[in-house]
Amino acid sequence: MIMMKKFNLQHEVVVVSKQELLHAINSSRPFAISLDGTICYEPFEPNTLSIFQGTLAPKPITLTTSSSAFEGLFGSHYLVLEDGNRILIRASGAWSQIIGYNFSKADYDDTTADGIADFSDKALEEIGWHATEFGISYREMTEYLESACEGVLLCVEIDTPYQFSGLGFLHDRTHAKEVLFQWCKARIALIMQSDCDFAIERLTDDEEDAARFFGLL
Repeated sequence: MIMMKKFNLQHEVVVVSKQELLHAINSSRPFAISLDGTICYEPFEPNTLSIFQGTLAPKPITLTTSSSAFEGLFGSHYLVLEDGNRILIRASGAWSQIIGYNFSKADYDDTTADGIADFSDKALEEIGWHATEFGISYREMTEYLESACEGVLLCVEIDTPYQFSGLGFLHDRTHAKEVLFQWCKARIALIMQSDCDFAIERLTDDEEDAARFFGLL
């Protein structure tokens, strides 16, 4: 089933090869650790989503060094544990840093109490802006995209007390534009048929423009 993957840092553990991590540290080069534990170096690919980016000062750590040497490796907001030839990283405490690493690549921002206000992609935002004229919220639109498109919802979600902060990343914006347009068009057509406040003769100029955008006038 096509849908976006929720990557909740509150529960996810990122697994990194100890040998590759040591090589990255000792290289003195800027590197990134992606969500799947891959280590990559600058220039980073545009679609790389990272839990860490930067340079670490080389340390006298080897494959046989005691596990305590890895504690605090990335700072106090990361929990780092050694498991044989693997390094296990919990990164929920570094959420504010992770937002900074990935914010410019996100298709929508759900990190504030104000909720989702727009799409970063111009074509998606044109659809979203017109759809709001008929009372369709960005929250509804992103929930639909999360159910109908491939991508990643990178977030920190806590059940008790409930807290959520997230960034949405769509893998195929062309597909996302197509399915969102058709979904909004169907919703607006139904609204125009069933809600007297949105009957054709009562539409405002902005609502008429939106209806034309969706091919409904």
